[in-house]
Amino acid sequence: MKNEALTGRDLAAALVVVLVWGVNFVAMKFALRDFTPFQLGAARFLFAALPLMLFIKPPQVPWKWVVLYGLFQGVGQFGILFIALKVGMTAALASVLLQTQVFFTALFGFFLLHERASRPLQVGMVLAALGLSCFGYNYVSPDAASSSATTVAGLLLTLCAAAMWALSNIVARQVQKVSVNYSPIAFVVWSGAVAIVPFIMLSWLFDAEAVRWQWLQARWSSWLSIAYLGWVATIVGYSLWTGLLKRHPANRVSPFGLGVPVVGLAAGMLVLGEVITPWQWGGIALTVAALACVMLGGLLKRR
Repeated sequence: MKNEALTGRDLAAALVVVLVWGVNFVAMKFALRDFTPFQLGAARFLFAALPLMLFIKPPQVPWKWVVLYGLFQGVGQFGILFIALKVGMTAALASVLLQTQVFFTALFGFFLLHERASRPLQVGMVLAALGLSCFGYNYVSPDAASSSATTVAGLLLTLCAAAMWALSNIVARQVQKVSVNYSPIAFVVWSGAVAIVPFIMLSWLFDAEAVRWQWLQARWSSWLSIAYLGWVATIVGYSLWTGLLKRHPANRVSPFGLGVPVVGLAAGMLVLGEVITPWQWGGIALTVAALACVMLGGLLKRR
């Protein structure tokens, strides 16, 4: 691992990841026009896993961690996020709210792994809590009708998705302890395959019979969105990101994650015409400030 500045190639890779993951949420919205949340989950991971499973060997880690990661990150994070986007959450706000996984990870790390929170993290969690208060007040304020594109259920489900992402982070930490030299790409591919069957079962159990086969008449744009989610956002995005983390310390790479909600906000507003209310802008500002405090606070303190 290098402890030097990122090269031009590394900077380009980081910017590609930010762009790919930011646009990710708009692609989800497009796909949900023709797929139910559970169908989209199955299709996403089917596209991501099947091509690479033929060429990539299973990761050299205990299978229980592969299964747990697939359930938390695949079924948990994305399954709940897709439901949130369907019942009342915009792509723009989802790109911001999902980043609260940083703070859920800290909470789970404290209770499950007995990790101590640094001062920047403590300040960030206070700012994040104030940001969530703004998002919540948006639904009881006098102009609440203007935020009809989002609902309380959508907000809570998106936060649940962030919590599931955090649990998958805890699993990833445990994997790093027991298998230091495992292949991250193999781990992502094979854990993604774990999510396919649960999503199919959930679709069969909970999707109405009238929509169970609607994906057969899906528009080409919806199929392109799924290909983007499975191949570009998952395979390309995670490959570039894990490559950066292998070559550089996390504190050099993680600040680029601040660009994901910025791109997500811009894409949601420009492509989908989504509207952000004043209280939501307040929540966004506080959440981004909280993330900046966590990602940049330790770096500035060392300087």
